[in-house]
Amino acid sequence: MAKKFLLLLAFVNFSFAIAFAQERVITGKVTDAKETLIGVSISILGTDKGTQTDVNGMYSIKAKTGQTLVFSYLGYKTKQVKLGDQKTLNVNLESDALMLNEVVAIGYGTVKKKDLTGAVASVSADVIAAQPVSSALQAIQGRVSGVQISSTEGSPDAEMTVRVRGGGSITGDNTPLYIVDGFPVNSISDIAPQDIESIDILKDASSTAIYGSRGANGVVLVTTKSGKEGKTAISINAFGGIRNITKTLDVLTPKDYVTWQYERALLSNDLDKYTAYFGNYQDIDLYDKVVANDWQNIIFGRTGNTYNQNISISGGGEKTKYNLSHSLVKDKAIMLGSGYQRQNLNFKLNHKLYDKLTLDFGIRYADTKTDGAGANEQNENVKDTRLKNAVIYPPFPVSNLIDNEITDDKFNLYNPLVSVYDNDKFAHRKTYNFNGALNYEIVKNLKLRSAVGYDGYRDDQDRFYGTTTYYAKNNVESFSGTPAVTFSNTQRNAIRNTNTLTYDFKKLINKNHNLNLLVGQEYFKTQESTDVTQINGFLPTFSFADTRYLSGQGKASKGAKSFSPDDILLSFFSRANYDFKGRYLLSATFRADGSSKFMESNRWGYFPSVSGAWRVSGEDFMTWSKDWLDDLKLRASYGTAGNNNIPSGQTVPLLEPNGPTTAVYTNGYTNFLAPSKIMANPDLKWETTVTQNLGLDFSLLNSKITGTAEVYLNKTKDLLILFPVGGTGYDYQYRNLGETQNKGLELSLNWSAIRKDNFDLNVNANISFNRNRVNSIGGLDNIVGNSDWASTEIQDDYKVEVGQSVGRIYGYVSDGRYEVSDFEPYNGTSWVLKSGVADVTPVVGSPRPGSMKLKNIYDEKDGKTLVNASDRTIIGDANPLHTGGFSISSRIYNFDIAAYFNWSYGNDVYNANKIEYTSTSQYNSRNMIDIMASGNRWTNLKADGTISNDAAELEAMNANTTMWSPYMSRYIISDWAVEDGSFLRLGTITLGYTLPKTISSKLKMKSARIYASGYNLLLFTNYSGFDPEVSTRRKNPLTPGVDYSAYPKSKMYVIGLDINF
Repeated sequence: MAKKFLLLLAFVNFSFAIAFAQERVITGKVTDAKETLIGVSISILGTDKGTQTDVNGMYSIKAKTGQTLVFSYLGYKTKQVKLGDQKTLNVNLESDALMLNEVVAIGYGTVKKKDLTGAVASVSADVIAAQPVSSALQAIQGRVSGVQISSTEGSPDAEMTVRVRGGGSITGDNTPLYIVDGFPVNSISDIAPQDIESIDILKDASSTAIYGSRGANGVVLVTTKSGKEGKTAISINAFGGIRNITKTLDVLTPKDYVTWQYERALLSNDLDKYTAYFGNYQDIDLYDKVVANDWQNIIFGRTGNTYNQNISISGGGEKTKYNLSHSLVKDKAIMLGSGYQRQNLNFKLNHKLYDKLTLDFGIRYADTKTDGAGANEQNENVKDTRLKNAVIYPPFPVSNLIDNEITDDKFNLYNPLVSVYDNDKFAHRKTYNFNGALNYEIVKNLKLRSAVGYDGYRDDQDRFYGTTTYYAKNNVESFSGTPAVTFSNTQRNAIRNTNTLTYDFKKLINKNHNLNLLVGQEYFKTQESTDVTQINGFLPTFSFADTRYLSGQGKASKGAKSFSPDDILLSFFSRANYDFKGRYLLSATFRADGSSKFMESNRWGYFPSVSGAWRVSGEDFMTWSKDWLDDLKLRASYGTAGNNNIPSGQTVPLLEPNGPTTAVYTNGYTNFLAPSKIMANPDLKWETTVTQNLGLDFSLLNSKITGTAEVYLNKTKDLLILFPVGGTGYDYQYRNLGETQNKGLELSLNWSAIRKDNFDLNVNANISFNRNRVNSIGGLDNIVGNSDWASTEIQDDYKVEVGQSVGRIYGYVSDGRYEVSDFEPYNGTSWVLKSGVADVTPVVGSPRPGSMKLKNIYDEKDGKTLVNASDRTIIGDANPLHTGGFSISSRIYNFDIAAYFNWSYGNDVYNANKIEYTSTSQYNSRNMIDIMASGNRWTNLKADGTISNDAAELEAMNANTTMWSPYMSRYIISDWAVEDGSFLRLGTITLGYTLPKTISSKLKMKSARIYASGYNLLLFTNYSGFDPEVSTRRKNPLTPGVDYSAYPKSKMYVIGLDINF
């Protein structure tokens, strides 16, 4: 009996096991908080079986009890459910912003990031606020693929240049269009980073075409923070710290300096002057004990400080939401007399007037004050640069020297302290923006929005020219050598009216089809005026403060007010966005712009675009990948965008104010207006950029890994070029000439390596490759550009050629120096080159052993080896091979740490400083950098204080030296001064600690965080100058990458506090 019972029990258990293992059909519906979800992936954990929800959100799958169903959908948290004995399983998915469900601004609207069809890069408020900087552009530097953001130098108000995919213009401005809360602005440097909700950068024409005439160089959309429904929230962010210069250049010691002055005096037969100033050569060892003045540290080496605070109040109810913030930035910069202060006020209000009518209103105000003229200014004479004086001024006081001898009157070298305060400036800039919009829902999903805005700008600059400045020395004779002051005021006012009508066809035919339509009209008008008053003839002892507050003591020699022609733009635009099952996406836009900058026949530009996307991961044949592939989307786009970024009034003759030291006399009266030096061109028309873009977006492993890949080709035709027209009575004329192209590859990757309650680790990286080429220049083979850092001594140091890139440096090829073996034996009066040796006489002057030697690239037809202008060639390219950045961030319990890096690779820097700091022959009393120290440079000076011309002696004396002699008649641009500008920079590193909730709540705070940060702490580069990330001759777009007397960059250490109530 017992055996029978055991057999029966075994049979029952076996039957249950069979039943348990049998598959059955599981059905159900998948929804979110609002509606059913189409295309949700359902898979069985550990198998390759899977399915998707249909148009009604329903699914059906065969599974066994005990197995786990995995529900995944882009933009929602993945959900796992272990099966019991149920046959029906309904699942609700929760939205997850980490899975790319954030909203992205695309121009006159928004879309979910997962539904993008164009090339748009987004940076959130968290990323921007994570770095303790005063500029939003600094915060996103190296964070966005395809967007190169560079700081031009280190002054408090230094420009940040932004290039989206290279830029298409040659002589024009390649700055992208900035839109802040729907209103175009010239810059976003006056906006506090803490006030920004998001930055979206539109990179391809399918995205930018909706902005038509202004979108050719990309569009940067900035959305500031708005109020949110809930209790009033107060946020306080403040940080403060110190700044120090990152690097100085080593210069000659007092003894090396005097040794060279002696040798230079012998070579130029000027020994009496040396003896009068420096004594006898036999006493030169006394200079070993002279303490040098470290002028670089005296001028730029003070410990600066920075303070930044932001206070915001936000909140609201169902009808009204608000956000009010105030920011303060105060910087004492590292250069004497320089500083920066900015205050921002930002207010936004959203109010529901009626059920279908809402009001949006905003005010933004910025007040910026800058002290000091910096080290290098684009509109000032190169002879007044402050860094130059700090490097090459004599390293110790020299008795018996009077100013016009020691100060090197030919090239205005002055005591650095005098130079700082003699060339001074105070700038006060105010910007204010008012904008409002009414939103009315006419019928369900049909919405009308009418927005108006006003943008005001006022820039007051007081500029002082002391007795040592180039301006004062070259003023009209009656005021020559006396201090002067210029008061200038620029005002710009812009108004905008935008009206849009949108209709959202939800479920157009059924749940599978959705269509969104937008039509709009826009009107812009900008007016600008400049008022300049010049006062000369002050007493020589007057300081900047004296001339500002006692201006009546001088004589107002000029006063002019000029008005730029109005810039008016009238536009009509439309867009259609369609999607089928969220799987097939299509977008088309069209914009027509009419600009007052062109004559009636060329006034209108038309800019269409189309883009599409295919969500491959949503296809049935991709179900095998659902365990690890969250999303895979292919994108393609084609479109056009325009550019009219030239000054107004170029189609008609204009009058403009004269220069600061000139006047036109008519019938005995001074005329402060004269014909413009730019010739009118009534045939000007739109510059147009056509872009093609292919993109790939992917998300893997429950969004642990996300990324984007883009390839693009941009062609810009009918370039608006400022063309030289010598011999016509004019200097330049704007013309439509030529075509450029940019093609490239962009990659970005985000890896959430660890996601746990008390520990996470994230790595982000991006890299961009861009290749620029000039396809034509209107029938010309090439045009040249002048950086003008050396006045007339170096000309045409950049060259643009058809088939090549913009930014190529043009000059001679260095061949080291002349050795004794290059010459016939010394004939008692001169050195004669051997036959066949390159002769640099036309360029450098008569050579001798130790002189700079250049390669003879192209022999003359008669076989001579003269080096002349025809031997110049391309010696460098300022364009990088690739740029990028990466970041590593982690949170461990209440601690957080983050480090942000950016790099540039393959670009060359034109080190003009190195040229100037290694040559002194025609400029008295200059110091040099230490590569010209004794033992490094060629010398003709024997130990007994005489010049040697004996071949054997010279060879022996210079056997271990590598540099040529600095004794030359002029500056020379050669490949020796072109250096690899590649670098890797640790931009920011931050360590923070967040107080536990138990503590912060007792202190009546929602949260509190303290942190310490370092900015610009590490730089890895082979560049010998101050910093490879530099471009100081920006006035001419043809001459990027010049390093000349830039304001040195600083590193910063801060501590900060974030508090939320």
